[in-house]
Amino acid sequence: MIKRAFDILAAIGGLIVLSPVLAAIAVAVRLDSPGPAIHWSRRVGRFNQIFRMPKFRTMRTDAPDVATHLLADPQAWITPLGRFLRRASLDELPQLWSVLIGDMSLVGPRPALFNQDDLVALRTAAGVEVLRPGVTGWAQVNGRDDLPIEEKARLDADYLELQGFSFDLKVILTTLRAAVSGQGVRH
Repeated sequence: MIKRAFDILAAIGGLIVLSPVLAAIAVAVRLDSPGPAIHWSRRVGRFNQIFRMPKFRTMRTDAPDVATHLLADPQAWITPLGRFLRRASLDELPQLWSVLIGDMSLVGPRPALFNQDDLVALRTAAGVEVLRPGVTGWAQVNGRDDLPIEEKARLDADYLELQGFSFDLKVILTTLRAAVSGQGVRH
């Protein structure tokens, strides 16, 4: 109950305070490459239900719909502005909308792509599917793109056991520090 209330208040506050930044990024994405500013990604949410998660578009519109690490040459698909948005994690800001409407939480396991069956299976086996996916999470702050799927699932299971308001605050603060430094971003 406290977690959801905090999520709602933080999402509303974030959307209001960041609205000029969100608008500027949207315009910059449209000017950087053809296509919409927002990409609606099909993701696996709570109880393994598929939902549409918004992100600022960082890839060309003709990019395959797979995890970036599965692309033969990810850099060929990422837009010039997209590299910066990913490194600074600014592409994630539209997910505050998903937090507000209840599809996501500020902290939880990062939502898997609809076709990441290996990660979904490992999380389900560990009971993690009961959690709302997060804008950030314990696996995110412990390696992000550098982690193998098995390690992500293990860290998500650890979060299931460790979760609580103070632990979530720790994850949020660690995320902010990592976002500023671009730590753990490969693509």
